[in-house]
Amino acid sequence: MMLKLDEPKLLSDAVAIISELVTEVRARVTKQGISIIAIDPANVALVMLKLPASSFSQFKLENDETEELGLNLSDLKAVLRRCGAGSSLVIERQDNTLNFNIQDKVKRSFSLALIDTNAEDKQAPKLEFSSKVEIDSSLFADAIEDASIVADACTFLTNKKDGIFAIEAKGSLNSARAEFSSDEAKLNVQDAKSKYSVEYLKKFIKASKLSEKALLQFSTDYPMQLDFKTEGIELGFVLAPRVETED
Repeated sequence: MMLKLDEPKLLSDAVAIISELVTEVRARVTKQGISIIAIDPANVALVMLKLPASSFSQFKLENDETEELGLNLSDLKAVLRRCGAGSSLVIERQDNTLNFNIQDKVKRSFSLALIDTNAEDKQAPKLEFSSKVEIDSSLFADAIEDASIVADACTFLTNKKDGIFAIEAKGSLNSARAEFSSDEAKLNVQDAKSKYSVEYLKKFIKASKLSEKALLQFSTDYPMQLDFKTEGIELGFVLAPRVETED
């Protein structure tokens, strides 16, 4: 296996975001590219990464076989951060070691031992949503930051009649609300309302640096899916809802 990235920052940024949710992952390398699906230890959030083969200037697999790579994300993140602007990165596997060669004014190399994650293969969940919202990543990130000022959870609402999407947060004394119409977002919505953890959402919105647009999908008291996609990378998250029970 030999992979070359001319813009390793894309992978570096994605790994830094994922590492806030999980510490170890199993990466799958096929002729289509690299993919990671992992669930956080609390079993609340799932993260999905796809880096297509077209993102690499060179992408070689022996006999087109699938490679399974057990990775410690803390170590991987540290290596990827050593890639400076204008440098390229070559990744090669040798037995149970992954070799990284940073090609810049000075050629540098790192070797990381592959690990046994003892994890079962994860599959992306098949979910059906009533509301879909495509919005500028920066606007969505700002709304989550607003919510974090007053509460540890926020509510996503869509109203079909009024054609709006709103994010609300209410604390014991304070509240925040951001409302978007079709002028600010592309809406394909039914009436829906669901509450989610702000702590997780603040980790997710760091992916706004990867894509100008965010696609949000949810239903009433149902998991939400948040996707950031470009031609070079896809980073998605699924988050369980906070369902409040009445006494």
